Amino acid sequence: MRTQTRRTPRALYAVAAAGTLITPLLAGCSGAGGAGGGSSAHSINVLMVNNPQMVELQKLTAAHFTKDTGIKVNFTVLPENDVRDKISQDFANQAGQYDVATLSNYEIPIYAKNNWLHSLDSYVAADKGFDQQDILAPMRTALTAADGKLYGEPFYGESSFLMYRKDVFKKKGLTMPAHPTWQQVADLAAKADGAESGMKGICLRGLPGWGEVIAPLTTVVNTFGGTWFDKDWTPRLDSKEFKQATQFYVDLVRRHGESGAAQSGFAECLNNMTQGKTAMWYDATSGAGSLEAAGSPVKGKIGYVPAPVEKTKSSGWLYTWAWGIQKASKHAGDAWKFISWASGKDYEQLVGKTDGWANVPAGKRTSTYDIPEYRKEAAAFADVTRDAIASAQPGNPGVQPRPAPGIQFVGIPEFTDLGTKVSQEISSAIAGRESVDSALSKSQSLAETVAKKYR
Repeated sequence: MRTQTRRTPRALYAVAAAGTLITPLLAGCSGAGGAGGGSSAHSINVLMVNNPQMVELQKLTAAHFTKDTGIKVNFTVLPENDVRDKISQDFANQAGQYDVATLSNYEIPIYAKNNWLHSLDSYVAADKGFDQQDILAPMRTALTAADGKLYGEPFYGESSFLMYRKDVFKKKGLTMPAHPTWQQVADLAAKADGAESGMKGICLRGLPGWGEVIAPLTTVVNTFGGTWFDKDWTPRLDSKEFKQATQFYVDLVRRHGESGAAQSGFAECLNNMTQGKTAMWYDATSGAGSLEAAGSPVKGKIGYVPAPVEKTKSSGWLYTWAWGIQKASKHAGDAWKFISWASGKDYEQLVGKTDGWANVPAGKRTSTYDIPEYRKEAAAFADVTRDAIASAQPGNPGVQPRPAPGIQFVGIPEFTDLGTKVSQEISSAIAGRESVDSALSKSQSLAETVAKKYR
């Protein structure tokens, strides 16, 4: 994730994603004008994040969706922190300015509980061509609320895995295990550090933001045996396991990580990997499409293995950018037609043929992985991505019971603020401005305040 104007979410429900924003600010529309445009029965307003996959969708909408359906789509496209602020304001107030918005599997259960979203079950049942059962099971589950109803459809899905330079490892005589542990990764990072001029052993996020440094760090905490809260809502940020995981992460990135790690997020690590400045990178599976895209300097040079583990069998996160319909929308039927197109099988074919198969918004449909062209173009990472998504366990990501679902987050509204504040402490430790013990001591106090609301 990356924002252009600021790094910290302001709104209560503002959530940073697993990490896919690498394009500049794009505030525009398909056709004529931004949101606030037409309000007829054949015009809808869509508020969405400015990541590459959405920008491509914006380009294709008028010539394909609008041409076929007659439904004009007015897009408002903003950086992630900005778009989440705007979504939370409009949906919380049920202002109805936007019919559809990009939401994640963190927000959708919360928004559904607050009665801010249309249930999609009736639309799915009536739309025989959509094929809901083709949506990957983890995504269907993640977008279903506690009431058993479906409130979102994924545009793309992701987990996390480890990416490494196969050619550099071969030159240095290094072997990447098929299922590495974090200690093995640390050892490899030390040996790969300096393998080429200006190359560091690994890139890990250190940028403040719960969707930046906290996302990968929490997966490390989980597999080291730690947790943010135990089943009774007792904060555990000062536990031995949480401290060990955080100290390991901080030490690894400080010793063998990228320059300026405390200000490096998904976008910076992607750039470092693309430019040959790092030998390994642990992050979102969605980054592979950019690494393997036509014109990428490292296309064909990257290997992909599951997220490193210690005490758990798997540790990859689960995330999706999905579409949700505001409850106050007066154009829900047209909004569903847009969602059905944008998350449908035919759209993937369209992207593959116009923008290249490596750029298909994958990670959401079983059938995607049966497309010959996609399998050929995404051969290096397709199966590893699908397996990572399938093995993700939002309800049981660690070694102990949790009071709320989530792998790289805790599924409560307060986590956006808590995670952001804790991330600032962790980033400070990465920068060398404070110790891990000090950072976690402050973080424990912050978590105590949140826990009191749930006990």
